[in-house]
Amino acid sequence: MDTCEQKAADVAHEAAEVNPQYLQQLKDLDIPEEEAKKALVLTGNVSAEEAAIFYFDSLENQNPDTDDDDTYYKMVFVVNMELSMGVGKIAAQVGHGAVGLYQLSIKDAKTKEMVNKWDEYGAKKVVLQGSSTAHLLELQALALSMDLPTYLVQDAGRTQIAAGSHTVLAIMGEEEMVNKATGKLKLLN
Repeated sequence: MDTCEQKAADVAHEAAEVNPQYLQQLKDLDIPEEEAKKALVLTGNVSAEEAAIFYFDSLENQNPDTDDDDTYYKMVFVVNMELSMGVGKIAAQVGHGAVGLYQLSIKDAKTKEMVNKWDEYGAKKVVLQGSSTAHLLELQALALSMDLPTYLVQDAGRTQIAAGSHTVLAIMGEEEMVNKATGKLKLLN
């Protein structure tokens, strides 16, 4: 493709309409707006999930020969969709998961260094859907077998759901490892 064709293709990409709801969901994941638009266009504007996967995969593929100093980390929150939680309740439970996992992780020298690198590279956080309590427990067992730190939130039972209910599983680690455990789950919309 010559330079003129490339410029025409770039203009076409810029002019393509993107779904504003999908765009907002991507921006909520801290994806820069222009990158989000590009990901939506390149994935056919099918869904925010497809565009997010495309975007994060392209980030991973930009540095295939990274060394240990360039390892990226993320924190993932798997919400128990079996429970009838409102949006505010889910947000609070994800917050409990973030704080709980963070507090556990800074107590250990190995995971404290990981938390520092996670924070240094943007403190990436992703919220996903889990199907049930059993699903969260299976994911926790898998993550622990992969030596990934986890924190399972249990509700106090003061508002919408029964005390002791497992609401959110928080997992943290190298992005590639976390993706092996949770990469097939859908984003929470």
